[in-house]
Amino acid sequence: MFRRKIYESLLDWKKHYNGKYACLIEGARRVGKTSIVEEFAKNEYKSYILIDFSKASKEILESFDSIGDLNYFFLKLQTEAGINLYTRESVIIFDEVQLFPKARQAIKHLVADGRYDYIETGSLISIRKNTKDILIPSEEHRISMYPMDYEEFTWALGSSLDPLRNFFDSGLQLGETVNRNQMRRYRLYLAVGGMPQAVEAYVEHRSFDEIDDIKREIIALYHEDLYKLDPTGRLSMAYDAIPGQLAGKRKRFILSAATGKEKEEKDIERINDFADSKMVLPCYNVTKPAVSLSQTKDIETYKLYLSDVGLFTTMLFNDSDDSHEDIYKKLLSDKLDADLGYLYENAVAQEIMSKGRKLYYHTWQKEGSTHSYEVDFLIAKNRKIIPIEVKSSKVRPHKSMDEFCRKYSKDVGERYILSKKDVSKDGMLQLKPLYMVQYVVE
Repeated sequence: MFRRKIYESLLDWKKHYNGKYACLIEGARRVGKTSIVEEFAKNEYKSYILIDFSKASKEILESFDSIGDLNYFFLKLQTEAGINLYTRESVIIFDEVQLFPKARQAIKHLVADGRYDYIETGSLISIRKNTKDILIPSEEHRISMYPMDYEEFTWALGSSLDPLRNFFDSGLQLGETVNRNQMRRYRLYLAVGGMPQAVEAYVEHRSFDEIDDIKREIIALYHEDLYKLDPTGRLSMAYDAIPGQLAGKRKRFILSAATGKEKEEKDIERINDFADSKMVLPCYNVTKPAVSLSQTKDIETYKLYLSDVGLFTTMLFNDSDDSHEDIYKKLLSDKLDADLGYLYENAVAQEIMSKGRKLYYHTWQKEGSTHSYEVDFLIAKNRKIIPIEVKSSKVRPHKSMDEFCRKYSKDVGERYILSKKDVSKDGMLQLKPLYMVQYVVE
């Protein structure tokens, strides 16, 4: 069982809500929802019952017809599961709750009863589509779950990022050898990604071919979910197009270019559902960075990143003539011919989102030119805007960053360029290695 940061979020829920709200863990498939919830139940409760609605018995499902009589409901549940429940010391887990909306509707009554705690897990795309005829409970505390971030990945390898904090805060350099080794491990994360199955395979010393097969299986599952969400296939084609559009350095994602079809009225709704699926990370263009970022986002101008950089890597090199093993070896040794800026961008987007932040960027026209400036990411911190640029090779020049900081000088706080280079400064601009991204966006 891998250490996951969401465990602390579950502890906070248990402590602060004390049975007054159920906890709903939302996330795409295979990010580890069931594993972490069951581990939490084992450690933090006297007993628990896990109902997996993908394989629950007819008797279990029929027990929800008796929700009006909770004494009978709990007695039947304990009998079918063969597990005793203890008042305020037990938790009931509704796994894959989107497959049985009646159970989710029952949450209101179960929470009001107060005897036990409740945790639900599910894929939001199915929940949205399968709950139109039920009353959505307001007694839910929602937590989004994503693939493992870089720090969780290092924990899985038996290591820690803690020693890097002092270098980040002090501005001291790590030195060429240490920085090179740290970047190699970061590229390992780009190769494997944060899907627990892929990480487990790496830890067990399986080949990159096997790791790649695991990721391809997950991608196939995501395609199945996308076809359920959008039978026209537009979202499935959009998913496949994300690496290519980022590699092409487009200023925004163009759905019609991905599908080969003209824009439709339902496309905005489709993209919203796409974002809710947690398979992709939308990054919206902000028209006026001096104002609250969310208030000036342009919902029709956005980029899309994949929720897991490891899946991105697999999809990016899908058509390469090299074997998977050769590609990964070249990636780890930084000898790939391709410019990997977009791959690093995806990893940074994933880190920002895992911290509970939304993704924003800013692009604007150069005066007297048909070209544009662009800053990759913007976050708000301490009432200031923090611009972030991602570089795969040279850190200079940085004209977009310079112009942005000049244009919005009174609103800009810290400013960062993330790259393969060691810690340094260029005037007020802080240059940090990519593996320190979590400290930038925390």
